[in-house]
Amino acid sequence: MPFYRDRIYPHVVKALGNPEPIRRIRETIVKRAQGTVLEIGVGPGVNFVHYDPTRTTKILALEPNPGMRRLAQQERARTPIDVTFLDLPGESLPLENSAVDTVLSTFTMCTIPGVTAAVKEMRRVLKPGGRLIFFEHGLAPDPETRRWQRRTEPITHWLFEGCHVTRDIPSIIESGGFRIDDVEKGYLEPFPKSWTYTWWGSALPVA
Repeated sequence: MPFYRDRIYPHVVKALGNPEPIRRIRETIVKRAQGTVLEIGVGPGVNFVHYDPTRTTKILALEPNPGMRRLAQQERARTPIDVTFLDLPGESLPLENSAVDTVLSTFTMCTIPGVTAAVKEMRRVLKPGGRLIFFEHGLAPDPETRRWQRRTEPITHWLFEGCHVTRDIPSIIESGGFRIDDVEKGYLEPFPKSWTYTWWGSALPVA
């Protein structure tokens, strides 16, 4: 439904997508980005304020949802870093090979339809020695929570525009050509366990 997707959903994400402890983890991981950064699924732009302007020189902000871009345009004023918006889907990045130093993805891999192809594109556009920084949610380790994830996934899929809470994000990252070199994981209390098992860390492209 285009009206919900473009007019309502962006405000739902802005209202619900950055409470504690999510904000604290964002602050920790986003400041690790450096050089030219491709941010996948910028959403309403909540990461912009957390970039370190002494490390990051440019942000290529990929966001196909026009409503999200309108909100993110307002947030760009909170950083002195140059921000350029891209509106194409993540499965086909409009960049040359080895074009960026860092790729950042926060709560995006759950919604991309062709997520493995998208991760391979992230690998393609990273320079040798570049880094993928991620903060994602997905498949929980314990059977009971997994059962609830399967039961409630139709709700997240509708409410959050295609969100899958049953994706094994580390496996997807590795199948896309990366080696995870740093990761933390756990449930984000006090939110529902079935929606908030998360991983955050970084991965290096496999040569």
